[in-house]
Amino acid sequence: MNKNFYQKKLSLSLIIVFVMSICLTTNTQAQQDPQYTQYMYNTMNVNPAYAGSRGHTVITALGRMQWVGFEGAPNTQNLTYDTPLGYSGLGLGINLMNDEIGPSSEIYLDANVSYTIQTGYEGNLAFGLRLGGRLLNIDWSKGTSKDDEIGFQDNINRFLPTVGAGIFYYQPKWYVGLSVPNILRMEHYDAETPGEVAVERMHFFLISGYVFDINEDLKFKPAVLVKGVSGAPVSLDVSGNLLFNEKFRVGASWRWDDSISALLGFQVNDSFLIGYSYDLTTSNYNVTNSGTHEIMLRYDVLKEIKYRSPRFF
Repeated sequence: MNKNFYQKKLSLSLIIVFVMSICLTTNTQAQQDPQYTQYMYNTMNVNPAYAGSRGHTVITALGRMQWVGFEGAPNTQNLTYDTPLGYSGLGLGINLMNDEIGPSSEIYLDANVSYTIQTGYEGNLAFGLRLGGRLLNIDWSKGTSKDDEIGFQDNINRFLPTVGAGIFYYQPKWYVGLSVPNILRMEHYDAETPGEVAVERMHFFLISGYVFDINEDLKFKPAVLVKGVSGAPVSLDVSGNLLFNEKFRVGASWRWDDSISALLGFQVNDSFLIGYSYDLTTSNYNVTNSGTHEIMLRYDVLKEIKYRSPRFF
């Protein structure tokens, strides 16, 4: 048996161990992490193993205004930086995020480190670790109560540490990843029970995508994101994007029992990509809001050697 066989066998074993660890340690009841429609361009936010995988430095900014017109709706801004560290197989990423919902605001700052090994001629398997924390601030004066006898509690200001992990396997045409952005169970604002702080719920994410070359000028990329929390319904996002002449992107996305979305993108030049999405809510919230807007800006710091066909993920 050759070296590649043992290397693939070791990689498969590590993946199985990782999946089993997630299944055994997950004991949660509600979904609390921010969500994105353009997750296919913001992968490091949910999986630290993605850091450095594009082979050059990437800076991404994303702003999401959810459920416009709904008082206290989520409002999120995210800035990420990731880069490979030479040819060592190591990748480094920094994630800064501000997330507001109701009386709660959280500022996240995380460092992501990945290590990639080649598993074949074109295959790459990356392992990622996330370390960081966030500042949780809850100002009850921003809330309202239908019961006049219930007074506001003391405001909350806390630092909560973050430890996450992920694996990410990719080839030029497809990828799959599994991750837990935060393993620790800490106190967290519970939007479903205003006035209370709940225990942090562990989320795990499965992401995957494939790029089809329709012809020289047209590519099609379906992608899927599954977010699971025990005791809560599984969140499923399915999307499809078309890339015309490596310039124009158009697509659609569907989130199970929640929303349908339209996605647009324009590659201004080899480095700069602009993306926009609009979500139309299909759940009960659709009578109280006018949809969700999301804007994404991505800048690739390319090397002198330009890629003939840039990666679609």
